[in-house]
Amino acid sequence: MIRNVLVIDTATPAVTAAVAVRDGGVEVTGERITLDARAHAETLTPNVVAAVAEAGLTMADLDAVVVGCGPGPFTGLRVGMATAAAYGHALAVPVYGVCSLDAIGVLTTGEVLVVTDARRREVYWARYHDGVRIDGPDVAAPADVPVGTAGAVAGSPDHAALFALPVVEPAYPTAVGLVAAVADWSAEPAALVPLYLRRPDAKTLAERGVLR
Repeated sequence: MIRNVLVIDTATPAVTAAVAVRDGGVEVTGERITLDARAHAETLTPNVVAAVAEAGLTMADLDAVVVGCGPGPFTGLRVGMATAAAYGHALAVPVYGVCSLDAIGVLTTGEVLVVTDARRREVYWARYHDGVRIDGPDVAAPADVPVGTAGAVAGSPDHAALFALPVVEPAYPTAVGLVAAVADWSAEPAALVPLYLRRPDAKTLAERGVLR
């Protein structure tokens, strides 16, 4: 049985590492969150080590890893997913990838729009009904997001405020939400696939016309 789960998400400015215990419910026994959109690489591993220690466990006690696969900025997302894959390989435990927006939406009720920062004056978005995704994920300018019949908005506070809707929690993917977003713990986890939703800002030399 999968009981002790290492939880990682770097799809937003909240660099999250936690230990969650599955035992009839989900209890977070250790957690470190750093709000810094530019410090994913520097803070993630220390956050993992601190969360595991706070939970009173060692790495050998972990049964699985759950990681948010975005959507999110290229660099931050890559840090979290590569770290999760490395822990899974080193510990010989399964790694479950979930949509980071689902980790927010799964904890909401009614019809809710979830948005996070996509930069370039855009947001990543998805819509949920009683915690189940019914549209998205996608990326768009706030004015172009299909709000539908959503009665509230959750996610990044600065970006949620752009919509004429009541703002509800959570603001970022949480450990409980990431664990809850795993569809089937008994199944072999699928390969980790990042949800970039668009090409990275960086371009190859050929794309910039340097190489002919």
